[in-house]
Amino acid sequence: MRMRRTDLAMEARELWQEQAGAVTALPGVEAWDGLREGIPVNTVRVLDERGERALGKPRGNYVTLTLEGLASREEGIFQHCVQAVAEEISALIQDIPGDALVLVAGLGNRAITPDAIGPKVHQNTLVTRHLVRQMPEHFGALRPVASVAAEVMGTTGVESGELVRAVCEKIRPACVVAVDALASRSLKRLCRTVQIADTGITPGSGVGNHRLGLTRDTLGAPVVAVGVPTVVDGATLAADLLGTEELPDLGEGRDMLVTPKDIDSQVNDMAKVIGYGISMALQPGMSVEELELLLS
Repeated sequence: MRMRRTDLAMEARELWQEQAGAVTALPGVEAWDGLREGIPVNTVRVLDERGERALGKPRGNYVTLTLEGLASREEGIFQHCVQAVAEEISALIQDIPGDALVLVAGLGNRAITPDAIGPKVHQNTLVTRHLVRQMPEHFGALRPVASVAAEVMGTTGVESGELVRAVCEKIRPACVVAVDALASRSLKRLCRTVQIADTGITPGSGVGNHRLGLTRDTLGAPVVAVGVPTVVDGATLAADLLGTEELPDLGEGRDMLVTPKDIDSQVNDMAKVIGYGISMALQPGMSVEELELLLS
């Protein structure tokens, strides 16, 4: 039987529990809920091979933030979302020295909106490597940060993973923050959740186009993966709407992906939250207002 498709560890755990029974303990996995800046946070920790097999995820930490108030423009929600993302990323890079170079890699295709989250985050990230090197007397207190928009092979002829690896071999970052689109099992989580993991990322996973993985092994540096679900697999959505366990046979529509009608504005909002959150995590003490001034 085909499984419902999701890239979120939180949802993979939900699916396992639905099949095994809510009271059944999931071996090799720990999970808990919390709050960060008033934002709901779910953490899933895959501990060993049992957890890897159960969830289909490599061992590590997966943190999912639910940014419900962003779309409705609740007062002050943007700052809270940015701060929450920044604090969760900071927790995963706390062992990286404050003056060490970090590379931000925005993965995806800017010409296809559901896959444009990475390139748009690249546009909203504060880059400082050149400033720190050229004018240390003015910018020496900042962490050096480089950023690249690693487009898809169809537009460059080069795999995004190969491009990021080449950049890493040249500039030798102490850490890579990779951003990409993901797939969710649920419409309600599209452009409403952010998954942050310390396990690396596989470019194109959200649209079923798996490429060279970006991991510590392939890049020579720890990789923090930041993903936003922007699509739902058509069969997975149909099963949820129908309340059935088995995925329906959609015939020619079996490979269909569903995305919200206002995906343009939602991707823009999420890209700004993530770009600012990454920048604040890499430059502790910088405010949203300062980022607005520097990036506008």
